[in-house]
Amino acid sequence: MKFSATQIPYHSTGLFSKLVNDYIEAKPSALAFANYAPNLEGVAKAIEQRKHFSIDRKVLVSVLEEQYSNIVPIEAVNANVVLLGEENTFVVTTAHQPNIFTGPLYFFYKIIHAIELAADLKKQFPQNNFVPVYYMGSEDADIDEVGSFYLDGAKHQWITKQTGAIGRMKVDDALLGLIKNIEGFWSVKKQGGEALDSLKNAYSKGATINQATLSLVHAYFGKYGLVVLQPDDVKLKAQFIPVMEKELLLQFSQKALQPTITKLAASYHVQTEGRLLNLFYLKDNLRARIELVNNTYKIVDTDLEFTQAEIIAELHAHPDRFSPNVILRGVYQETILPGVVFIGGGGELAYWLELKNVFDEVGVHYPVLQLRNSFLFIKEKLWEQWTALGFNHTDIFKPLLELEVKLVNSHAKENISLIQFKEKLAELYIDIQAEVVKVDPTLGEHTLNLSVQSNKKLVELEKKMLKAEKRKQATNIERVHKIKKELFIQGSIQERVDNFAQWVGEFGWAWVDAILTNSNTMEQGFTIITIQKE
Repeated sequence: MKFSATQIPYHSTGLFSKLVNDYIEAKPSALAFANYAPNLEGVAKAIEQRKHFSIDRKVLVSVLEEQYSNIVPIEAVNANVVLLGEENTFVVTTAHQPNIFTGPLYFFYKIIHAIELAADLKKQFPQNNFVPVYYMGSEDADIDEVGSFYLDGAKHQWITKQTGAIGRMKVDDALLGLIKNIEGFWSVKKQGGEALDSLKNAYSKGATINQATLSLVHAYFGKYGLVVLQPDDVKLKAQFIPVMEKELLLQFSQKALQPTITKLAASYHVQTEGRLLNLFYLKDNLRARIELVNNTYKIVDTDLEFTQAEIIAELHAHPDRFSPNVILRGVYQETILPGVVFIGGGGELAYWLELKNVFDEVGVHYPVLQLRNSFLFIKEKLWEQWTALGFNHTDIFKPLLELEVKLVNSHAKENISLIQFKEKLAELYIDIQAEVVKVDPTLGEHTLNLSVQSNKKLVELEKKMLKAEKRKQATNIERVHKIKKELFIQGSIQERVDNFAQWVGEFGWAWVDAILTNSNTMEQGFTIITIQKE
C-alpha cells in the first residue's frame, strides 16, 4: 500500500470552534481557561505539578491486573501496568465510549495519538515513564450513538431491550447478528481476516460490552503498550467518594463553573452549563440523573428517593452506584490516573476548558489538553479527479456552492464576472450625481437610488450568466458533488461516520500503519492522506 500525507491548519477546515482554534494556536484569550499551553513546555510544567498530586497507585495496578486477568497477556501491556506503580510514571489519556466494533474512525485516531505521544514524551523526558491509556467511558447510556456503526454509508443499529450503562450490557443474539454484517462485508475483501477474527473472539455471547471492548482494543493495540482502564469499578469509585460526597452535599461543581462560564461567554460559545447536581445513579439496568428536590434526592424517572443521610450512606456502602456526568467525569479520571496530558476532540476540549475551577475546588490536577489528531483518507483515483478539476487540499472542506463558483470561474471560456462594469457604473453615477445636484440638490438622493437599482440589475444578470455557465459544465459539477458525497458521508466528515472495517477490509493493517506514521504528537494539523494499493 502506498500513501502520501499533507497537513493543513485546523482553522482551514471550518470544522472547529473559535475556542478550539484559538486554544491550539495558543492565543491568550483561550489559554486563560487552561493550566498549561499545549506544547512541550506545558507538558514539562504539568509533570512537575503532577508530582504534588498523589494517587493510589497500588489500587490502580491491582484493578488493572484484575481487569486483565482473563485477557491473553501481551508483554508491552504488562510492563506498562507495572510501570504505573512507580512515582515517575505518568499517563497520556484519551477517553471514549465503548462503541460497538469501535464505532467511527476517530476511535482509532484518539488511541493512536495517545500511543505516539506517550512514546515521544519518553524521548523528550527520558527520566520519566509515559503510559498511553484508553479510559473507557463505559457508563454512557446513549445506545443510539454507542450501539451503531456505518458500513458503506449504511447505518447498522444494535436493537436491544437492555438499558442502563452501555458497558454493563451484554452481547446478545442481535449484536452477534451485526457481526455477520461486517463478516459479509469483509468476505468480498482481500484484507482484514485477522482483524475480523479478533472482533469475533471479543464479542462472545454473554460477555459485557466492557469485556468485549477491552478484549478487542487489547488485541488491536496491546502490542503498542496501550493500557485500557474500565473506570466502572468499586475500588476506583471508592477513591472518588470525597468528591461525590461534596457534590451531593454542596453541589459544588455548578457553583465552581459559573465564573468560568460568565467569562467564557463574553468571547466564545459555552459548550455545557452542567446541572445543579452532576451525578447519576447507576444500578443494574438503571442509569438516571440524581435531582435534589426539597431536601430529597430523587432518582429521575424512578420511584427511588433518599434523604441526605440515606444517600451519603448509600455512597459509602456502594460507591459504584454513583456515576459522574460530563462535568465531573474528567475530575474522576484524573483522581485515579497520574495524567499529564488528556487527548480529546474539539467538543471535549471545549467543555474541559470550562472545568479548571471545578478541578481546583477539589484539589485534583488539571492536565495539558491536546486536540486529537484528525485524518481524511482519499483513494488516489478520487484525488486525481479532484485535482483535475482544479481543486486543492483546503478546497475539500469548502461548501458545494463555493466550489461550484470556483469551478465555473476557472473553466469558463468567457468572462462571467461583471465586476469591472459595476465599478465603471458606480463611477458614472457619481459623475451624474455631481451634475444633477447643480440643477436641483434634492435630486442627489434620487440619483443614488438609481445607482443602487442599476447595480442590482447587473448582479441579477451576473447570476444568470453563472447559471448558464453551470449548465455548460454540468458534468464537472456533478463530479464535484459525487466526490464530496464520498468524502462527507451524509454530510458529515469521514472520521465521524466510517467504521474501521471500511478501510482495514480493503487495505489491511497497513491502513493503521499509515495513521501511526503520520500521527502528530504535540504538533497540530489536519492530515489528508492519499492512499493507493500496491
